[in-house]
Amino acid sequence: MDNHYTHEKMFPNNLSPLAQTDPEFMERFEHFAYHEVVNQDDLDDRTRMMAIIATLIGCQGIDEFKGILPTALHVGVTPIEVKEIVYQSVAYLGIGRVLPFLHATNDILTAQGVELPLPSQSTTTIANRLTAGIQEQVDIFGDHMQDFWKSGAEETQHINEWLATNCFGDYYTRTGLDHLQREMITFCFLAAQGGCEPQLISHATANMRLGQNKSFLIKIISQCLPYIGYPRSLNALRCVEEASQKSE
Repeated sequence: MDNHYTHEKMFPNNLSPLAQTDPEFMERFEHFAYHEVVNQDDLDDRTRMMAIIATLIGCQGIDEFKGILPTALHVGVTPIEVKEIVYQSVAYLGIGRVLPFLHATNDILTAQGVELPLPSQSTTTIANRLTAGIQEQVDIFGDHMQDFWKSGAEETQHINEWLATNCFGDYYTRTGLDHLQREMITFCFLAAQGGCEPQLISHATANMRLGQNKSFLIKIISQCLPYIGYPRSLNALRCVEEASQKSE
């Protein structure tokens, strides 16, 4: 094992008060999360941190998010990338759960001297977002998504249309993150919140279709395990296995 990561390297000059009140717990957790886990594989720093940020939003880990975001920025995740992760999470968690993370992101960026608002990343208008969103769905999932927006029972068809216009037309069409990154963070949103296994299988399949294979997704789950625990991580592994079998 390459032991190049330690808690001190990930969080320089950041001593948790829990080190004083709960030293035994912190000794074991920090060794596990910031020594064993981060040295498990060859993910680059930016990918690891983007996955962890998305996972913390997904599991509603606002306090940990506030502690880790400065480290993510320090290792090269850009303010625009952070904002795009937060924005896209709204489609998968809803504004009721994401708003505290948006405020926290703004506070941390402002404290680091980043001028807000950031440069626009939007590429669509209200008039063309449906067409653009459909194309995003096709590019990610395949040609069978061309008419998905108008499929289903009449009383629920509008939700499939919203999926194309809002989820994909409003968010996936933005610059700042590419398709690979957007599908990776979506995988993290779904795995972290739990109860979304059908969607998790679908997006695991989409990740693989784009070239992010089973091994990559296992690395992502492994890096996020300290933040969501074993049950949701094991569920995510099962979904990846099922997606892998379907993709063969």
